[in-house]
Amino acid sequence: MRTIAALRLVAFATGVLLLQACGGRPAQHQGIPEVGVVVVRPQAVTLQTELPGRTNPYAISDVRPQVGGIIQARLFVEGADVRAGQVLYQIDPATYKAAYDQAAAQLASARANVVTARAKAERYADLVKINGVIRQDADDANAAWLQAAAAVQQNQASLQSARINLDYTRITAPISGRTGRSTFTKGALVTPGQADALTTVQTLDPIYVDISQSTSDLLKLRASLAAGALTTGGPDSTEVSLKLEDGSDYPLKGKLQFTDVTVDQTTGTVTLRAIFPNPRGVLLPGMYVRAEVPQGAKPSAILAPQQGVTRDAAGRPVAMVVDASGRAQTRVLTTGAAVGDKWLVLDGLNPGDRVIVEGLQRVKPGDRVHAVPAGSAPPPVPPGQG
Repeated sequence: MRTIAALRLVAFATGVLLLQACGGRPAQHQGIPEVGVVVVRPQAVTLQTELPGRTNPYAISDVRPQVGGIIQARLFVEGADVRAGQVLYQIDPATYKAAYDQAAAQLASARANVVTARAKAERYADLVKINGVIRQDADDANAAWLQAAAAVQQNQASLQSARINLDYTRITAPISGRTGRSTFTKGALVTPGQADALTTVQTLDPIYVDISQSTSDLLKLRASLAAGALTTGGPDSTEVSLKLEDGSDYPLKGKLQFTDVTVDQTTGTVTLRAIFPNPRGVLLPGMYVRAEVPQGAKPSAILAPQQGVTRDAAGRPVAMVVDASGRAQTRVLTTGAAVGDKWLVLDGLNPGDRVIVEGLQRVKPGDRVHAVPAGSAPPPVPPGQG
């Protein structure tokens, strides 16, 4: 009897030790596996889509001469920022200065002529009253005065034209922005209206981003808005985010400006234009970017954690849920876009469903499970331990 009692004591002690080695808790609630679940609830979300885009300057201007001559100097640094009106090139002004001086002298002569012509016309007007001169001579004198006055106006216009041409020898920046390379150097002969630009000035702050969206996606979006599945957001919904070519996020937000009304027949896309601040010149014309564009707000969206959604043999998205009787069941889902680390579920889940996100490998459809909030389920016990 003592031997039997001793064996029972040893067996009890061994059981206690095994229980302690397994973490001091019953094994999976007497054989029922424990799973972590997330309760899905409807929530308002702003849906965004990622679209390809290219950067384009806010303004661009080719700099060409408006008068001909020899370039005396280039007065800017290639690739530097310039202000509107800043002198970029100086054309030899000698011939234009001479033309200006000549026009000024002709204007002075015309003004002198008008003085004498006016005096003569006034004298003849007095003399004709007393029959001192014939009426024809008075009329001729008055006409000569009018012609002299017209000559003054003509010479004023000639002087203004000469001043404009002289000013054109100083080639200025038409807009503020960054210059490109200079295609002409000091000593080069240029002509008005030539095909080759001297340089190009581009305004890069702000800068445009032209985004391409397929017409099929655009039609789906409009159908969702018309059906009430989506609503247009407020003013903040026009904010656009950018990802650069290296995958990094551009730190500043942009604003959506307009949607083109013409479809590109070769690609089947329409163009959305956004404008972004670019104070540090990070964005350069022609860069490829990915734009995150808001597509509308869904007031009662069902979101499922991505770790709780898998694929079945047919490639369909599926999730395991815990039903009212505490058993695991499979649901086939219809998913939409990714929203952060969750999937937008269009069909297959209802508000209040408990989606299994932890312990999926320990259960199969129809198994009874013990559901606890995700993050509180114990880690699986490694084989051979506990």
